[in-house]
Amino acid sequence: MPRRIWNLSHQRRVKKTTPHDEYLLFQRQIYLATLSLSLLAVLLASLFLGMHFAISLLIGALSGIVYLRLLARSISKLGKTSNSLSKFQLIVPVLLVLVAAKQPQIELLPALLGFLLYKPSLILQFAFESRKQTLGNQTPSVT
Repeated sequence: MPRRIWNLSHQRRVKKTTPHDEYLLFQRQIYLATLSLSLLAVLLASLFLGMHFAISLLIGALSGIVYLRLLARSISKLGKTSNSLSKFQLIVPVLLVLVAAKQPQIELLPALLGFLLYKPSLILQFAFESRKQTLGNQTPSVT
């Protein structure tokens, strides 16, 4: 059988990534991390703490994701059409507290804990990114 010789001069085109593309990718990773952490927390809460707690946690987590999305939109407009961050996203925790106070099915503390679940996912994502950059910047030493 004849041996096939691969043409090494044929290289794939690598698309240059812009800072905006990197920001969008980072934003998507944060959303996925927040959603994953929220789903894990709701699952564990439903198993160990009851369905009312888990539903309140889920409502809070969804509110946190909406808050994060509004904050990201405000940040993306910064410098283009605005010189400061919008305060519109602050209505989300206020509405969450009002709804939890008015609806007896929603517990306030689990809803607030669910809302704050985006914070650990941000911290984990930043730690992961800084570790990735640190490992990427290391040059192998010649011994």
